[in-house]
Formats: sequence, structure tokens, C-alpha cells
Amino acid sequence: MRIAVTGATGFVGTRLLALAREGGVAVSALTRRPRDDAEGVTWVEGALDDAAALLRLATGADAVVHVAGVVNAPDRAGFVAGNVEGTRNILSAARDAGVARFVHVSSLAAREPGLSEYGATKADAEGLVEGSGLAWDMVRPPAIYGPGDREMLDLFRIARLGVALLPPGGRMSAIHVDDLSRLLLTLAKAPAAHRIYEVDDGRAGGWSHAAFARAIGDALGKRVRPIALPRRLLNLGARVDSLVRGTGAKLTPDRVSYFCHPDWVADPLKRPPPDLWHPAIATPDGLAATAAWYRANGLL
Repeated sequence: MRIAVTGATGFVGTRLLALAREGGVAVSALTRRPRDDAEGVTWVEGALDDAAALLRLATGADAVVHVAGVVNAPDRAGFVAGNVEGTRNILSAARDAGVARFVHVSSLAAREPGLSEYGATKADAEGLVEGSGLAWDMVRPPAIYGPGDREMLDLFRIARLGVALLPPGGRMSAIHVDDLSRLLLTLAKAPAAHRIYEVDDGRAGGWSHAAFARAIGDALGKRVRPIALPRRLLNLGARVDSLVRGTGAKLTPDRVSYFCHPDWVADPLKRPPPDLWHPAIATPDGLAATAAWYRANGLL
């Protein structure tokens, strides 16, 4: 079997490639810069706005797994280019290459498209997939963590100081990158159900932000004091982060908008059937492994 993967050089894509290789699944992987092919992986140089590269990527594949997306952009145009037009382009390439099976990585943010440009464009992308005529399934991950992740690094760094700065209340779900990647690979091999799946670590009711912060503290061997911040302070923090880190800012006004929503818990009615997939990594164990990876790489 061969799968074509976008976002192959990112956090989730890297783990998906590793699991595919371990399982004997060949991969065609999109990359923006030249890379040497490895056993089981053929790199295709290009981007989501390069129709010729996307056709090369999809040709000969049994399934396309569309992982790539934009989680942070300075304006709506950036989100549209990455999440909407990028999805439109890879869908077109899959159809032109005769690839029927399409697995799309969306986000829980797509449930609330009015909250943020990120959520709005992920919802628009879902609409394109649903109307594509391909045999599709979609996955809406919650917060994704694991060794190799940089998005949660700031949370670990602050927790190391004994505090956690949190949104004002609410609950969330989380999932380890390996559990998510294993599901994507499973779906690529399985017949399409034309379903949108919401997945998590199996914790009933998800996590309060405070409980998740304490779990990060436990992973670090630190007692953490959670501090819920009002939205106005988070918006101020977003402006400061933009001034300090520019385009590399992790806290943006768009992110503040959906961080402050009270319910980012995966819907248990939308979980995959247990005979298809179930989470294997308990979040406390996964967070401990993540903390160990940060330390080993000099990030903490």
C-alpha cells in the first residue's frame, strides 16, 4: 500500500511517516525543500499551491492523508490560503490522480467557526471534503501533544516555574500524537464511512484546564498553581507576544478567541468504533514522555 501525505514534515506528519514505515506502508510525502528519499518514503518537492507537485504526490497512491494546515497566521488571507485553498488543491489532485480514498485532519475548532479565523477556515475545508465526491473520513483532534511538539512547550516552561496561566474556565480534551497518527493510518487502510470523528485520550468528560496544567506539573515533578486569566489579559498577552516574537508568536488574538470557549471536549458520540481504534496512551504517561523529550533536547 502507498499513501500520499501532506504536512509530512510537521509534528503529526513526522510521526505518521514513522508509523507507516514501521507497518510496511510506502509513503509519498510533500516537502518544501529537497530531501533524500529513505526506505519506504519518497519525497515530493512542492507546496499546497503547486498543482503539478500535488499531482505527482497523489499519483500511484491508494489514499491521501491531508495533515497540512495553518494554525497561526497574521490575517484571514493566511488561514484561507493554507486551510481552504490548500485543501481544495489537494482534493483536486486526488481526483485527477484517481485516488478515491481521502483522510482529512480537521480540528475541534471547526465546531465553532464563529469564534476564530482558524475555526472558520477549518470548517470551510470540511465542507470542501464533504462535497468532493471522494471516499472521505475526517478527524477533529483536540490539543495534540507528545515528543517533538513545540506548541505546548511554553506551557511546560511556565509550569516549571510552579504556575500555569490559563483561560477563564472551561474544559478540553487531549490526544497523544502517536494515537492520532495510528488512527489516520488505520483510516487510510479502511473503507470510508463518510464520518467526522472526534478523538481524545479516553478521559470521560475531558480535562479542566486546571487539571491539565497540574498533570503537566506532575510530568515535570513540580507542584503547579493554576491561575485563570480574564480574556482582556489574554488579549494583552497576545499583543505582547506579537511584539516579542513577531510571526513566531504562539499566543495570538485569534487563538485567544477559541481558547476562551468553555467546551473543547471531544464528543463521545463521534468517537471511532472501538473495533476500529481506541487510544492507547494515557495522558499522564504521555506528558511525562514529552517532558523527558524536552529535557533531552535542551528545551527545558
